Amino acid sequence: MSNILIIKHGSLGDIVQISGVLRDIRQSYRDKKIFILTTLPYVDLLSRCPYLDGVLIDKRLPRWNIYYLLKLKKMLSKYNFTHVFDLQNSSRTSFYRKFLLRISDWNSAETTLKAGEKKSDFKNESVLERFKTQLNYSNIKTNHSIKPDFRWASVNIDKIVNKYFGKKFILLFPFCSPQLAHKKWPYFNDLIRIIKSKHLNLEVAIAPGPNEIEEAKKIESISIMKNNETLNIAELAGLILKASFVIANDTGPAHMAAHLGQSGVTVFGHHTTAKKVSIETEKFRAISVDNLKDLTAENVYFKIKSKLELIN
Repeated sequence: MSNILIIKHGSLGDIVQISGVLRDIRQSYRDKKIFILTTLPYVDLLSRCPYLDGVLIDKRLPRWNIYYLLKLKKMLSKYNFTHVFDLQNSSRTSFYRKFLLRISDWNSAETTLKAGEKKSDFKNESVLERFKTQLNYSNIKTNHSIKPDFRWASVNIDKIVNKYFGKKFILLFPFCSPQLAHKKWPYFNDLIRIIKSKHLNLEVAIAPGPNEIEEAKKIESISIMKNNETLNIAELAGLILKASFVIANDTGPAHMAAHLGQSGVTVFGHHTTAKKVSIETEKFRAISVDNLKDLTAENVYFKIKSKLELIN
């Protein structure tokens, strides 16, 4: 029996966004087994995905590590893959196509380009439109690709929520990875003070990641943990679903909130546009400025005030 391979190494926001793509591929290939090649941080999460039959790990070691490449090639050859959907579209996966998986039915940004088009043209489209283009090239109906639904990833966290809250709460994500400091809005504490002074019916919470615990102590809010450990991705998804509103930097949790159907906002600087990264929905919007330092807490509060007033 032939199988299908999907490649997506990360990041968290990217994994969230392919939820609709995975569902569309599943509905088009009900008689085949579908595997995804990903990196270690997303194995547990994707193992929960109802549209996949298996998860394979790529350690993404340097390409000069011939021993690793041969081992990876041997592993992939066991599955009799006849179709590949390259959703990573990186130089690494292009390398895999040439040297590890010589499969004619390889769907990627490069293979779906029309005559005269360049890969740079493809990248000008929004993320979800690119996925739609790829799937349409393989005659797959894209009923869900443009509107990802990440709810499959969540778990019930009532016990955690009941431990921390006796009333409704809004959830903030004021962090970002050190190499993406340009995405970090610096005035979350100022916004928290405004919200606390004007909305006594609301708690304000954060959910730090493993590398954000110390920084979380500087944020004037409730820090959500489970048995003194940070929440995993499935638990985080469950927490987002319980929140009444979400405010975030342009990071993975913002994409989670958007595609969990939550209400909220994300703040964007000059690094990209909300349209290009496909983060906006009817309920989750972006506040975009050229320089995040010029976006005051008062400006953000003015834009979300009416939403917070509706929470009761």
